[in-house]
Amino acid sequence: MSPKIKIYLQPTPVRIWHWLNALGIITLCVTAIHIRFPEHVHMFTSYKTAILLHNAAGLVVTFSFTLWFIYYALISRDMFKVYVPSKDDLQDGLLRQAKFYLLTYFLGWENPHHPTPENKFNPMQKSAYLAIMFLLVPLVSLTGLLLTNVSPMRDLVLMFGGLKILIATHFLLACSLCAFLFTHVYLATLGKTAMAYIKPMWTGWEEEDAEEHPHKAP
Repeated sequence: MSPKIKIYLQPTPVRIWHWLNALGIITLCVTAIHIRFPEHVHMFTSYKTAILLHNAAGLVVTFSFTLWFIYYALISRDMFKVYVPSKDDLQDGLLRQAKFYLLTYFLGWENPHHPTPENKFNPMQKSAYLAIMFLLVPLVSLTGLLLTNVSPMRDLVLMFGGLKILIATHFLLACSLCAFLFTHVYLATLGKTAMAYIKPMWTGWEEEDAEEHPHKAP
């Protein structure tokens, strides 16, 4: 068996943000189904309860997003290095990683990306998280905030094109976020074991084969 090294990839603030975000998004998705299809779905005691839980979960996601932004922008100060794909990521990395997910993983090949604290995400993760954290989450939070404050923010609602367009935009953004959630969970199980990429989000530490990894533990 190849010797292992442990790499500290996920600091405590990142793990707190991740699980707060997961709890909030799952609650948003479940309550949204009840709110969108009240005549067919009755998962909560009432329609009003579903709305209250949905709004509370929206606040949790907004709070966790703020925590994430403060940590990467003001504390670690490596937000762009962690989340923005490099030139090599765009030229070769995306294709290399897509080939792994679509083909070579099923042939038993090694993941071409070996995470380090300075480069924890593979090129596809960087591209996806860039869109999610810098575009999708802010937009779905903004449209949700407007929908919960239509009267006091009437001018902003009109700037969006009116209430119907705002509702449709929020719904489509939410569907995209829900689709990402399923994809994210599936890809998180593609390690050497089903829990290999999930465990570090609890402990902070990821195990890698020492012979294959460029990073050496101190």
